[in-house]
Order: sequence, then C-alpha cells, then structure tokens
Amino acid sequence: MSNSVKIKRGDTVIITAGKDKDKKGKVLLVDRKNSRVIVEGQNMITKHMKANQANPQGGLVKKEAPLHISNVMYIHKGKPTRIGYELEEKEVNGKKVIIKHRVAKATKERID
Repeated sequence: MSNSVKIKRGDTVIITAGKDKDKKGKVLLVDRKNSRVIVEGQNMITKHMKANQANPQGGLVKKEAPLHISNVMYIHKGKPTRIGYELEEKEVNGKKVIIKHRVAKATKERID
C-alpha cells in the first residue's frame, strides 16, 4: 500500500483495467488507507437494500463500487498521463517555505 496517492477528489480520470476500461469519469472519493477511488458513474454494482427511512421502498439500488488506484490514470488536456511532484522554494515573511505542486509527467505542466 502506497501512502503517496497522487489522485485527488474532483480529478478527471480514465479507467485502465476492468469491465469499464477506457471509460472516463470524475473522482468522487479517495480512500488513501485502502488505495481505492470511486469514479462517478463507473464500476456500477447492484445492491439489495432493506427498506428504511431514507429509502422507504427498499429493493435494488445501483451504486458505484471502489476501484484500485492503480487502475485509473489522470487525464491532462484530454490525454492520460502519470503524475509527479515538483518542489518550489518561496520566501514568506523572511522564512523559506517549500511548496509541493503536482505535475503532469507527459507535458511537465503544473496541474495545481
């Protein structure tokens, strides 16, 4: 398990393996502990739900299942790319501060 999860919530990713291979979607949730992501509208499962106050009807509910983080790839300017980091040294109020930026490895451009 890697602690360095480079995908964040809100990123657009493409799925690289599994039943939804080559489909794109937005990351809804990142589970760093288990190295999993949930992608909007992808890897759908059918779950049997018992009736409750939130869902009085109960029955079958379709929802997104988590994917392993290694099975998704970040999309930068329409193309899948790996992500690296770039460190920037700045001086704020006389103190040196190191800022970490995500960088698309294919184009060497900053993501955020």
